[in-house]
Amino acid sequence: MEKITDSSGNIFTDLGFNPEQSAIYTLRAELMSNLRKTIRERKWTQEEAAKVLNIGQSRVSDLMRGKWEKFSLDMLITLAIRVGKRIGITVV
Repeated sequence: MEKITDSSGNIFTDLGFNPEQSAIYTLRAELMSNLRKTIRERKWTQEEAAKVLNIGQSRVSDLMRGKWEKFSLDMLITLAIRVGKRIGITVV
């Protein structure tokens, strides 16, 4: 019989990453998801998004395909600001 373990609420923690890496990966995933959602909501082509984000169309493709390993936290913050997002971090 399989053992079922309750989730911690953070997939990266559940996968065994340390708390610091889990926090960074979570922020990256949330930013990337928000950027993809924004691009879809604004109905931008990848070319249009590339112009707004000031990156190449191939980088927009990477973003839309969820290739999160290709984007640092710093870069994702920069891209979010370029589409008009405000960034805030809450420490609890």
